[in-house]
Amino acid sequence: MPTLPAAFPYHGDPERRATIERALRGVVDPEMALNIVDLGLVYGVDATPDRIAIDLTMTSAACPVAELIIDDIRDALQRALGPATRIDVALCWDPPWTPECMSASAREAMGW
Repeated sequence: MPTLPAAFPYHGDPERRATIERALRGVVDPEMALNIVDLGLVYGVDATPDRIAIDLTMTSAACPVAELIIDDIRDALQRALGPATRIDVALCWDPPWTPECMSASAREAMGW
């Protein structure tokens, strides 16, 4: 199975990407103590002027902090982009997350 890139696919205004990525890098998976971008949990972002749609996965379907992470994503993006921006987060499981989805720095932090 091909591995996902450490950075996520992005569609939308290129000038907003840095703001969105910075906000997402501020969201930490409390079980792994790493941000969701470096963990490879963000599978894609589609940004329009009034809406941000995120495809997100978890390290397992039984992740007990999934709702917390989704709430943190919404909060981080609302702070970064303002309350008028609609934030939609969709959990997806295909392809399944594996440690190879993580960035090199995340794998190093985990000792892998």
